[in-house]
Amino acid sequence: MIILIIVIIAVIGLAWIASYNSLVKHRNWAEESWAQIDVQLKRRYDLIPNLVETVKGYAKHEQETLTGVIEKRNVIAQPNASRHERVEQNAELNGMLRQLFALGESYPDLKANKNFLQLQEELAGTENKIAYARQAYNSTVMRYNTKLESFPSNLIANIHSFMRMELLDIPDEEKEPVKVQF
Repeated sequence: MIILIIVIIAVIGLAWIASYNSLVKHRNWAEESWAQIDVQLKRRYDLIPNLVETVKGYAKHEQETLTGVIEKRNVIAQPNASRHERVEQNAELNGMLRQLFALGESYPDLKANKNFLQLQEELAGTENKIAYARQAYNSTVMRYNTKLESFPSNLIANIHSFMRMELLDIPDEEKEPVKVQF
């Protein structure tokens, strides 16, 4: 009888440890996914000054757009900004970058500039990587949150104060249909 009780306690203990370790693993995967987004945001952060400097030579009277891009870039880089704030600021920066690229249409010499084209291509590639990293983050967070809510790991999560993570969503202005005019 005592052996049976010891075996039951051992099985429960092992299940507890396995469930706890699984929660830790999923939380760490979600954190690593966020770090991948940060890597791509840093890459974009580093590309923006080069792009702005290239455009400055061609578009002296477009200072407002250039200044706005740099200001948003600097706000995003603040270490005390929350994830949510950084995502919102990045959405605003995306709009400003679209304006910056639209300047290329207004200045044929700029549009033909190799540096501008290369920077534009690198930034577009980085934007694609950011989108992919956001998808990976949301997928990882969804698996983590599912684990938090599933029995019996939800009991262990509550006892050990595992917290739900928020998914990254698309800003409302990016959900609106694109207006194409000819």
